[in-house]
Amino acid sequence: MRTSFLTLLTLALLIASTGPASAQVLQQNDKTIFLEAESFADKGGWGIDTQSVDSVGSPYLIAHGWGNPVADAKTNVVFPAAGEYRVLARTRNWVAPWTPEYAPGKFQIAVNGKKIGTEFGTNGIDWAWQEGETITIGADELDAEIALCDLTGFDGRVDALVFTADKDFAPGNDLESLAAMRKDALRLPDEIPVAADGKVYDLVVVGGGIAGTCAAVSAARLGASVAFVQDRPVLGGNGSTEIRVHLNGDINLPPYPNVGNLTKLMGPHGGGNAREAGHYKDEQRLELVEKEKNIDLYLSVRVDRVDVEELDGSIRISSVCGSHIETGQQLRFLGKTFADCTGDGVVGFLAGADFHMGREAKADYDEPSAPEQGDKMTMGSSVQWNTAETDEPTTFPELPWAIQFNEETIKPSTHGDWDWEGGMNRDQVYEMERIRDVGLRAAYGHWSYMKNHTPAGWEEKVKNRKLNWTAYVAGKRESRRLLGDVVLREQDVVDAHPFEDASVTTTWSIDLHYPEPSNLKHFPQEQFRAICEQVQIKPYAIPYRCFYSRNVDNLFMAGRNISVTHIALGTIRVMRTGGMMGEVVGMAASICKDHDCLPRDVYESYLDELKALMEKGVAPPTPKASALVRPKWLTEDAKNIAPQATITVDSEYTRGPKYPKENINDGKFDISSNEGRWVSDVDDGHWVDFYFEEPVTINAMRIVSGQMGGKTPIRDFHLMYEKDGKFVDIPSTNVTDNEAVIIGMKFEDVTFTSKRFRLMITQTPGGLARLYEVEFYCVD
Repeated sequence: MRTSFLTLLTLALLIASTGPASAQVLQQNDKTIFLEAESFADKGGWGIDTQSVDSVGSPYLIAHGWGNPVADAKTNVVFPAAGEYRVLARTRNWVAPWTPEYAPGKFQIAVNGKKIGTEFGTNGIDWAWQEGETITIGADELDAEIALCDLTGFDGRVDALVFTADKDFAPGNDLESLAAMRKDALRLPDEIPVAADGKVYDLVVVGGGIAGTCAAVSAARLGASVAFVQDRPVLGGNGSTEIRVHLNGDINLPPYPNVGNLTKLMGPHGGGNAREAGHYKDEQRLELVEKEKNIDLYLSVRVDRVDVEELDGSIRISSVCGSHIETGQQLRFLGKTFADCTGDGVVGFLAGADFHMGREAKADYDEPSAPEQGDKMTMGSSVQWNTAETDEPTTFPELPWAIQFNEETIKPSTHGDWDWEGGMNRDQVYEMERIRDVGLRAAYGHWSYMKNHTPAGWEEKVKNRKLNWTAYVAGKRESRRLLGDVVLREQDVVDAHPFEDASVTTTWSIDLHYPEPSNLKHFPQEQFRAICEQVQIKPYAIPYRCFYSRNVDNLFMAGRNISVTHIALGTIRVMRTGGMMGEVVGMAASICKDHDCLPRDVYESYLDELKALMEKGVAPPTPKASALVRPKWLTEDAKNIAPQATITVDSEYTRGPKYPKENINDGKFDISSNEGRWVSDVDDGHWVDFYFEEPVTINAMRIVSGQMGGKTPIRDFHLMYEKDGKFVDIPSTNVTDNEAVIIGMKFEDVTFTSKRFRLMITQTPGGLARLYEVEFYCVD
């Protein structure tokens, strides 16, 4: 069930002026109006940024059009009297930290359709009040339409506006005075109203990513009342259309194979990053949540306060408070237990929970791979992007304010994947605006170079392509990790240390990210590309005691902010693993409800009950064919003729270990290992040619692709054969949206004879084609 702010919005509109097109307005006196940008009734093409609230002080509007000016944001206000008004906008020149002589984020303000001459967004490095031209409001113009008019499409931003007839009025700019001004503007009461008429929820879930969504649904299905609070208008977190990271990590594994049934409903496994919006299934998740009668869903509400009680040295949360990211209206959520699924550990941090951020020293947990000295380095945040083919040649401007590339530094691409990652040596909470902005400057600068200084061999590839999408919400990997009764360590995972409360099985490698060496060399101050260093593991069950706080008695956690070291985070942080954590947290919360107990009590007194729930799961299993089942046509005596071919490929992997093409037809594969594969370099399309000395006849093939654990198979592909010197499609081999690691097909009672065959791979996760084996047969 989705709960609205209907009563509070009605109040806000009455406070403002007239009609549904009004924003929140402070009539400071009979001379001054304060107007929140994010509360504009019609936001046009402007988006709302909430990742930087801790540093900016408020959500703000951003004109993110990747170079195409966005539609105007509009709202109505009523001026208190006719006369002359000074106009101020709280804004900044977002590229000033690097190129203060340029200001790509320019915008204007229009009043009743007339633009003020000042170009805003040019005022300097810091958020501050930029004053524009004075305007005159006539007696017949008091009911006025205000518009924000983007001039560039390059991420102009505005927090608030002031119109004042007071020549001496100076709005405050520090976070404390701004908060006080906003409180007055919204007429917020000193006592924050309680949600749902004072209801005390069994579980309050904060954070609507995959982990939080699974926690809310799991608890609700087991009879708990749930308040589900998410600070964005969509569910899914990194897996949503806003960020577009595919879901990874294996599910439905021992010791509890039914854990993962719910996670599977969150969206497809793999399929690639930074793809078209429809791949990420926002509506599917929303529909799933809204069907649950025990869930009250509060979208676009950012938790910014936690109330606690301290008894005998322990901390217990009594409520969390949140503000709507558009209206600023506040609500208090009362609960018995709380789940921090925010990724940044927001609830735990505000409650005083023990946490760590950065890399631990070797002496802290005796981890073999830990540095001798701990530091604040984390994995970074990704700003992904993509391009699209058009019917006509396209242009993109030269951008002197963006990151500048040359022949040595450019790595040609038409797609920005996970490795467009930066900010590893910056604070992933308080410096998020800068981290994200570096990512934007990198994406824009790269595409500008590709279009205006096209590398040799890429002319036709980019000629008709346009920049199609860039994220303005960065995809985070790491920040605060809340500490539980068990802190999972590197050696626990690598040595398969058993815990009696083993629960969710992690399968991802210990995958840690570092600045890409050449990127760090050429851009030492603002690195924006990353590499990964992976240590393969066997499936490992995480102890339940990593899912609750050691010093906040009624706080659960699920997702990347659970109780692990930096190194152990490398394996547990992927979203399908986090989803299973959410399932288990929801189960534990239902036990807390049934026994009026706390998360630690579930381990100490009710572990058998939790194990029984994990055995059963909270969603029925979905049919799944075993990847290792042989097709009926593939008999034991069928002969694979592919090993007779000489292999040619479009590329080979250049960013790490070598995966040679000879592996494609060596007659063997082992999907429990990443060895024995061919891996391409990063590109939008790939091909593999099979050349035979003499013509061969085939009517069936089997393809084994992806990586260890059944992840990232090739997605869209088809087979071709050479006829009269040209490659011709074999129609029955055309496959799209493939999720199977092993796929076999027989060609509809038709045989094809040729000396040369080509496997065309047109869509792959992350632009990498990964093939264990391709087999050709001629069968009855």
